[in-house]
Amino acid sequence: MKLPGSLVKSPEVTKKEKWLGYLLGPAGALLLNAVLATYLNVYYTDVLNLTPLWGGLFLTVFPIVSKIIDAITNIIMGQVIDRTRTKEGKARPWLLLSAVLVPVTGILLFTVPEGNDTVKALWVMISYNLFYSFAYTIFNMSHNLMVPLSTRDGTARGGLSVFNQITTIMMSGILVALVFPMVIMPAIGVDKSKWITLMCILSIIALPLTLMEYFFTKERVTEEKADEADNGLSFGAQLKLLFSDKYMVLMYVYFLVYTIGVTLKNLGLVYYCNYVLGTYNDGITQMLVSVIGGIPMGIGIFAVWPLAKRFGKRNVTMIGFVLYALGSLICWIFSRNLVIVLIGQFIKNIGGLPCAYVFMALFADCLDHLEWKTDMRIDGAAMSIYNIIAVAMVGIMTGVFNWMLAKAHYIAPFTATSVADASAKLAENGWAAQVALENLKPAADGVLTVAVAQPNSVNWVISFAFLGLEVFTGIALVVILFFLNVEKNLPAEQAEIKARHEAKEKEV
Repeated sequence: MKLPGSLVKSPEVTKKEKWLGYLLGPAGALLLNAVLATYLNVYYTDVLNLTPLWGGLFLTVFPIVSKIIDAITNIIMGQVIDRTRTKEGKARPWLLLSAVLVPVTGILLFTVPEGNDTVKALWVMISYNLFYSFAYTIFNMSHNLMVPLSTRDGTARGGLSVFNQITTIMMSGILVALVFPMVIMPAIGVDKSKWITLMCILSIIALPLTLMEYFFTKERVTEEKADEADNGLSFGAQLKLLFSDKYMVLMYVYFLVYTIGVTLKNLGLVYYCNYVLGTYNDGITQMLVSVIGGIPMGIGIFAVWPLAKRFGKRNVTMIGFVLYALGSLICWIFSRNLVIVLIGQFIKNIGGLPCAYVFMALFADCLDHLEWKTDMRIDGAAMSIYNIIAVAMVGIMTGVFNWMLAKAHYIAPFTATSVADASAKLAENGWAAQVALENLKPAADGVLTVAVAQPNSVNWVISFAFLGLEVFTGIALVVILFFLNVEKNLPAEQAEIKARHEAKEKEV
């Protein structure tokens, strides 16, 4: 089947390519994923009330088991990409398929039918794996390879890496950090039908935008090797090559440590703002934490790449993580002081700027070094390991977080039709409302969402998840990056790779 061609024809990276292919195109799928990263677990715990299911084991075990499946599909997808041969590249064609699959499976995540607990559990497990282990794996593998396969020009590739991250950090960040806590969450509360409507809209938006990413990207690196045969290596042999290179190993360890901290932080964000620092869906606390703390991400669009060009991507990122750990420590020590937490978040996110904007360019440098060393391009296998780390840690840390909540005796909010009904349920269970019942604002349909004051054990778990862990991961990342000096000889290595390709073309 002949695939529609790219609308990018230039041998050099164009402005249209940057803005449409790398900034706007991925926005739909990345926005959906950002919302899910913050709120899907909230939907499971607060709307579907699955925390006590099977004695707390369901939300502990199911994410971990699901991510094992996800890891397997990432391996398969990496092999499929490495063996894909089309005029449109090896990764881009799969963006077309994901454009349809991501919206459909995104909707299924939230349309959990009413019924007994077994029916709910089965639907949650199946829909979760259809989205993450199948649809989003196809999109994410293809999308993440666009920067490494776009060009060998280091400056252009760095610019694409920055544009690629603007969507995640700014566009989705504005919605998740500002609009959701201030407007959307107070409006939908724990009303399942409203959640479904909202997520259907966000899922459908991903379709036309992902198609835009396909049409406005180009795999120039793949085109260099278009006439060369598949390397024919088994996945085991590819793994051996990847893990025989110290820079690839360091890159994976770096990403593993970073992902552990970020995943637990993302899981803890809503709970921390709802119970430790503010009150449930108060419309202001989460917005302040996310937006004030996230202002540096906007500044970073203009500052990070010039600094990285002058001092090196590794060096700037390493120094950044010193600030990252310091900001996290300030927040953790004063976890209930809004002003100090906002200051700490600001410092932390200044430190996180280099990692956020230049990571994929640094990863691409490691892939170029590996190609220089082995004379082979194994992008699919390399991205498989990257994605396995990402998805495995999401599953493991989600399971760990939910297990910690269950063991600390987390109490989900509940709905009531009147203050009298709410008072009766609180008295029956020996709970205390987080906010005086007479101060609660009912939804448009008159339903009250009542949050319960959590035990101290729950508040400690939430604070450690959102603040404490990244003190330790930040320090660890400084140490890891100290040894990741892949940029030192990269220009000479890239020149040698280019000379090899030119020699092969002359032979043909």
